[in-house]
Amino acid sequence: MQTRLLQYFLALEREGHFARAATACNVSQPTLSAGISALEAQLGKRLILRNRRYAGLTEEGRAILPWAQQLVAAADNLMQAAAVAKGPLQGELRLGAIPAAMPAVGPLVEALLERHPGLNISVRALTSRQIERELTAFELDAGLTYLDFEPPSHMLAAPLYVERYMLAAAKGVLDEGRTPSWEDVAALPLCLLHQGMQNRRILDARLGERGLALRPVVTADSYVALFALVRQGRLCSIVPDSHAMLLDGLDWVRTFALPEADEGSRIGVIVSDRAPLGPLAQAVLNIAREIPNIT
Repeated sequence: MQTRLLQYFLALEREGHFARAATACNVSQPTLSAGISALEAQLGKRLILRNRRYAGLTEEGRAILPWAQQLVAAADNLMQAAAVAKGPLQGELRLGAIPAAMPAVGPLVEALLERHPGLNISVRALTSRQIERELTAFELDAGLTYLDFEPPSHMLAAPLYVERYMLAAAKGVLDEGRTPSWEDVAALPLCLLHQGMQNRRILDARLGERGLALRPVVTADSYVALFALVRQGRLCSIVPDSHAMLLDGLDWVRTFALPEADEGSRIGVIVSDRAPLGPLAQAVLNIAREIPNIT
């Protein structure tokens, strides 16, 4: 069985559209359709529901999906292992990162490229749940996410740093000589990440232990959006201290250290716990274990 045919099948399931799947595979739509028909003929099963357009997978298609993902990933890792036996690590490394950990992407990627200059690195902003799901489906090589709260299962992990909170406000909104309490913060007009983001769920859980609840005026899924809202002067936000470096030198914003809500939240690299571990996943894990605290 040709892995190319399985790649067509996986691309169609992922994209949900014949033309987009063909583009992702760098082939024409007729070539992709013929390849999937050939795969169905080899298996003697109909895998795709068709009603003039893609309409999902059949029961047989859903049954073979995880096996197709494993076979394609194994073939990719086989090629990588052969290539790096006597040469440098090359290819595309796919990294998913939660928004809260985006400032750590710079030092991590820099360390990777210093060790493996032949790599191309693709970074995507994803939720913690998306990272775990895409690692399981072989669509990512590694993730950068929380390690302790809602801990990912069946993963190998390497801690990078501990995240703590800070309050961000426009210049002149708050008394800069006073450290606000959590009770003060809960009474402020806030903009925060929405509750689909793990950072927000951790924050809510920690403050819930103190009998406090946050009721933001605006929610978003991006720290860029939160900072843009803070800059207008009406709202404040609670953000990770790792973002402080991104605000250095900006005259419109002030940041305030907050009382420790807990011991902090560990953020680190995760890869799927599989044996053997693919060369790309192993490379990220090795770097994460070797570099010092990166915030």
